[in-house]
Amino acid sequence: MDGRLEDGSAGDANYGAIGTRYSQYRQPEPAIMAMISTALGDARTVLNVGAGAGSYEPTDRMVTAVEPSATMRAQRPSHLSRAIDGTAEALGFPHGAFDAAMTTFSVHQWNDLAAGLRNMRRVTRGPVLVLTCDPKLVEAFWLNDYAPLVLSTEARRYPSLEAIAAALGGRVEVLPVGIPLHCRDGFNEAYYGRPERLLEPGARTACSAWSFVDAAIVQGHVGRLAADLASGAWDARYGSLRSTPSYDGSLRLVVARP
Repeated sequence: MDGRLEDGSAGDANYGAIGTRYSQYRQPEPAIMAMISTALGDARTVLNVGAGAGSYEPTDRMVTAVEPSATMRAQRPSHLSRAIDGTAEALGFPHGAFDAAMTTFSVHQWNDLAAGLRNMRRVTRGPVLVLTCDPKLVEAFWLNDYAPLVLSTEARRYPSLEAIAAALGGRVEVLPVGIPLHCRDGFNEAYYGRPERLLEPGARTACSAWSFVDAAIVQGHVGRLAADLASGAWDARYGSLRSTPSYDGSLRLVVARP
């Protein structure tokens, strides 16, 4: 199965084990969806690679979804098309088959980043969108005070923005993505002003970096956060974030046009 895990997961994270409740926590955030829609422009046919459970997949365009994990494909809602079992590195579409292509929170999972992105460019006539995180900024988040091994793991897994741009070529724009206070998508930084959510096992499981840290260490990380929330120490340092309407962290939208 070319190194793929039991449920078909193609990267370093086993979504057969951690992805069963993914769609409960990882809902599309409308503000982020609007940025993606704008970047797609007037594209009518869109390829979504590493499509997962379908977050950020436009419903007003013809979308072809590609996702290697059977666990994630099974969570796609009924109003979306069935996803094809496949990976970015092995897209079986002809040159220029799509008006646009996109991938969200996925490139850090790929076995061969450059090959996958070149393949997306090959089959796409217009823009290629990559929603990802800048690894240089990941550890600047307050969670690094409590779960440094989680964030160092996350930073190590995310490819540099320079590597993404080099593989895609063309005219590349990198857009900062503001995260709303009540962001519906449950990645780590989405809880910048709602730290209690990270005490929930399901919220942590939906962020794959937590799965690479030993369970006992994770419990220590979570225990320190819980203690500081109970004592008020977290609020003394970061309480203003509870009413900050938007957070500019490491989230970025890369848009490459030919």
